[in-house]
Order: sequence, then structure tokens, then C-alpha cells
Amino acid sequence: MKISAIRTLAYAVAALAAVTLGSCDDKKFRVDGSITDAKDSVLYFENMSLDGPVVIDSVKLGGDGEFSFSEKSPEAPEFYRLRIAGQIINLSVDSTENITVKAAYPTMATGYTVEGSAECATIKELALKQIALLQRVIAVERAANISFDQTRDSIARLVEAYKHDIKLNYIFKAPMRPSSYFALFQTLGNRLIFNPRENEDDIKAFAAVATSWDVYHPKSLRGENLHNIAIQGMRNVRIMRNQQAAQAIDASKVKQANLIDISLTDNQGRARSLTSLAGKVVLLDFHVFSSEGSTKRIMQMRELYNKYHGRGLEIYQVSLDPDEHFWKTTTAALPWISVRDPQGLQSQNLALYNVNSLPTFFLIDKTNTLRKRDVQIKDLNAEIEVLLNE
Repeated sequence: MKISAIRTLAYAVAALAAVTLGSCDDKKFRVDGSITDAKDSVLYFENMSLDGPVVIDSVKLGGDGEFSFSEKSPEAPEFYRLRIAGQIINLSVDSTENITVKAAYPTMATGYTVEGSAECATIKELALKQIALLQRVIAVERAANISFDQTRDSIARLVEAYKHDIKLNYIFKAPMRPSSYFALFQTLGNRLIFNPRENEDDIKAFAAVATSWDVYHPKSLRGENLHNIAIQGMRNVRIMRNQQAAQAIDASKVKQANLIDISLTDNQGRARSLTSLAGKVVLLDFHVFSSEGSTKRIMQMRELYNKYHGRGLEIYQVSLDPDEHFWKTTTAALPWISVRDPQGLQSQNLALYNVNSLPTFFLIDKTNTLRKRDVQIKDLNAEIEVLLNE
């Protein structure tokens, strides 16, 4: 009887251990709630992986808008999002949270509530700040009574003020938090607000979060990625400093121009400089040929070129396409100057010209002076006529 009892107890302990170990492996988190006014819309639940968004699950919403997603808990903080079309709610998950989100479509991106996660609440704060910054930048860009230089300087001040706020009150205050990681990768249009490639202060922010993630989330892929970004940024800064120290600028060789020069290789393998087009009216166009609507836009530009090239209009088109062969094939028959920026959407030229969306164009007069950008132009033909007649 005693042996039987011991065996029974042993089996019970083993069974309990198996259940316990199994439950550790099967830990899950849940995201549920409701998105009203979105009947028959598809709500996607996506993981924001290091390689981009990955759809994990989806549901077609009913009249009440209720939804529930459940997934295996990540080993380190991970990022997800709820999405209907272009409306997005960003979330962070660490362990076994039960997160409840409630919103109404189509204002879910700004009007949602979230419960069950302090990090998700902070991420909402950051998302709303980012949206507010974008709205202020757009307002400045659309102001018709200020010059290009004033526009650029005003936007630069807005961005710097935003970065100071985020670094002081979020990133450096609690660098170990997922919301601080999220803040580092916020964007303005199609480029990062924090520049980890060559801005020394921004690189310090990446390094601070990377160091904290080493302590709180050791060996996580995101922590390693942050380290790689910070190290590469530091190398870039050292290289630039060495180059600046090694170069002595000959003032007699500096060409005066009222715009930032761009010098890239065209589809024939020749170096083409924007400032070399002095004496012509130039339409500077930033474009992605692989994007939707590209063909229609190119047809419109052909009409402009055919109409005004004989009178002195030139088009200097900068491609941001990642595939060089595709770009060369697509532009082979175009009559204007077509160059490609190998840095793509991370191009410094986009930053210098404050390009926040693509496609975007600028008009440059015969004296190499940048006159207007697309959002300031109501009638492009009329603007070209004015510049050609000056």
C-alpha cells in the first residue's frame, strides 16, 4: 500500500510538472475590444517585425465591431498594430497582457482608448504627438507667403523641438521601456524623425535605449538591432569628421547658388549636377517609378516637357527606386534628365529638401533659385510660364 501511494504521488507530481511546463510554453496575450462604425471592414492584426509588418490574423467586423486576437507571448517586448485600411493603432506587448482597445472608424487612429497596458497608453501619447507634428509641418509647407528658406527653417525648428521633448520626457527618462524604442522609429512622412545615420545627438538616444535593452532584455533581436544602428552611426560620424578635417575648401572653386545642389549619375552613366542647369527653368522631381500612379504622372510630365522644353524648361528627376535595373529599364526612353539616388528613401537629399511624401516636385528659376514646391502651386503651367518669361 505504501509503495502504491508513493507511486501515485510521484505520478501526480510528474503530471503537475508537465502541466506547469506546458503552460509556460503556451503563455499567450490577448488583444480584444471593438471598432464601431466599421461593419464588414477587415481588421488586421499585424506584427511590426524588423523586416516590416506581418499579418498574424484578421477578422471581418460585424455590426457591434467586436474582435479578439490571441497569440503566443513574446520572449521580449514586441510591437503589433491593429489596422483597417490606412487607419492604424500601435501596440506593445510584453508577456501575458490582456489589452482592450475601443474605437470608432474612421477616426480609430486618434480617437481610441486602450486598457490593460501602460506601455500602450504611452505609445498612444507618442502617436498623437507625431500626428500633431505632421499637421504643423504640412501647415508650414502650404503657407504661400513664405520663402523656401523660411519654410525649411521653420520645419527644422518644429522637428528639433519635438525631438527635444521626446528625448527629455520619454527616451532618456526611461530608456528601457518599449515606448522609448517605439519613439526612436517614429517617422515624418517617409523618413525617420531621429536620424541614426549621422546626427550625433540622435545616435546617443539610440545608444541609450540599446544599453538599457541589454540589461532588461538581454540577447533580444531588437536590442542587437539597436546596437548595430548606433555603432554604424558612430562610425559615420567619425568618417565625416575625418573628411572635414582633411579637406581644405578653395573659396575660388565654390559656385554660388540659391539652392542645395544634387549631383547623381543618370541612366546613361553620366554625372549630372542640378546647379549645372543655370539658365534654364528646372522642374526638380523626386519620384518612385515602382509606386502606384507612376505611369500617369510620367505621362503628365511628358506633356509639360513637350510643351515647354523648347522654350527652356528642363526636368531633373531623382528616382528613389531600390532596383537599379528596373529604374534604368523604365527610364530608358525618357527625354529628360533621370538620375537615381542609391540611398533610396533614406536619402540625405530628401532630408535636405524636406521631402515628407512622394512624389514631390520643386520649381527652380534660371538663376538657380528655388522658387516654389508643389503644395504652393495651384496652376503649374502658369507658374512655368512666369519663370520662362522672366
